Amino acid sequence: MPVVLAVLFVLCHGLALALLPASATALSFCFLIAAPLLAAAACLWQGQQRQAALGWQATALAMLLWAGGMAMNMVDAVRGGDATATPQISLLLYVAYGVPLVFVLARARRERWAISLIDAALAALLGVLFFLHTRHHADAGDAGMNGLRLMFDIQNACIAAFALLRWASTDLPDRRAFFRVLAIYALAYLAVAGYINHVAEYSPFGLYADLLIDLPFLLLAVLALRARDAAPAVERPRLRHAVQAGGPMILPLLLLVVATLVVDHARHWALAGFVAAILGFGLRSMLLQIGLLERQAALDALARLDGLTGVANRRQFDAVLQAEWNRACRQGNALSLLLIDIDHFKRFNDTYGHPAGDRCLREVAAALRVTAARGGDLVARYGGEEFAVVVPATCPESARELGERLRAAVQAIPAGVLPQAVTVSVGVAGTRPPRLHPPEALLAGADAALYAAKRAGRNRVEMWAETEPRRDGALLAHALPRAE
Repeated sequence: MPVVLAVLFVLCHGLALALLPASATALSFCFLIAAPLLAAAACLWQGQQRQAALGWQATALAMLLWAGGMAMNMVDAVRGGDATATPQISLLLYVAYGVPLVFVLARARRERWAISLIDAALAALLGVLFFLHTRHHADAGDAGMNGLRLMFDIQNACIAAFALLRWASTDLPDRRAFFRVLAIYALAYLAVAGYINHVAEYSPFGLYADLLIDLPFLLLAVLALRARDAAPAVERPRLRHAVQAGGPMILPLLLLVVATLVVDHARHWALAGFVAAILGFGLRSMLLQIGLLERQAALDALARLDGLTGVANRRQFDAVLQAEWNRACRQGNALSLLLIDIDHFKRFNDTYGHPAGDRCLREVAAALRVTAARGGDLVARYGGEEFAVVVPATCPESARELGERLRAAVQAIPAGVLPQAVTVSVGVAGTRPPRLHPPEALLAGADAALYAAKRAGRNRVEMWAETEPRRDGALLAHALPRAE
């Protein structure tokens, strides 16, 4: 249906020119204004349906600016101006048409609002400088007009090339669909604008050549209405990363180039362009670097923390235990380890459900973390409903006292927070100079003590009873079956 309506639009435009030659200029202007307005409406509608909303909205704004330029052309022609000339206000709007397109092509996905604001300011200043340059050419006779046409060709070619590059390098289906539509439209607009500006440059409005001007906008409207998620691109990680890294350079580089072109006839604006390009790119790079550091910190936290309880995960526990043991060997300090298991957790889970079980794990972890609050202490989720606490520079007797405080803290979780009261069993193992047992021996000893606490009735703390060493230097620890 959109294709049929587009064909009917072109036919109606042609019939109006053929049947009403006396009013052909005014009628043709109406069609030339309506075509980009239809494209803008289609882009706005598509922007409400998809995640790449900013791209569709920016394209719609570009269409509105182009329609405004044509409307100013119409007003000038109706007032008796030259139908082949372009008034200054129209020239400004035609130049501004490219600003939102360049902005969305230079913008990376999921950027901070501050970075988007910098890009928008650079794109706006680029439009001003480009307008000053085109106005200077427009006032310079035929030679200036040739330069003006060349500048518009360069603008249109850059938009088409950048759109193709973004289409080829984007991996998200919704953004890939948008850049596909934009690239096809930009290529069609480049071809039509090249023909109008170089072949039919002296033809007034109201001739059949105007039908060509409808085509890119109607094509955009049809593609926008029928846009669907494009198939994922062939994986090209180097190209994607290169485009993502080089995209921020597009606006500053274009701004420097255009500022160089206007330095002879708009020196102050050219200076503003140079300063804005340098400062804008520097500030943008700083904000990007801050974002990268924040994301790196978040990834580091995810690699070290348990996602459910927020305490250290097993990987972090293993690393810290080994590091603290190495430090204890160097400095001659004691080292203790506590293993803590929630009593009857499986029964709790089966009775109240997994959401309540997850809440129980979070509450127990919070109580342990608040109680074991020394700077060097580490509370970790060892696995399932079991937690571990590494206590550096602490003898086994002091670690036992900490274990009692941890047990009492869990038992004191306020009523109403969990469906029923929960308790924990704690196993404590420690080692001290002159002979420091390896981390494996501490783990085995704490595990044996934890089993002893459960076998003795749960909700209690037991110490590891050291036995004779094996030949490899570790202490014997029996791998007994764990009671619930």
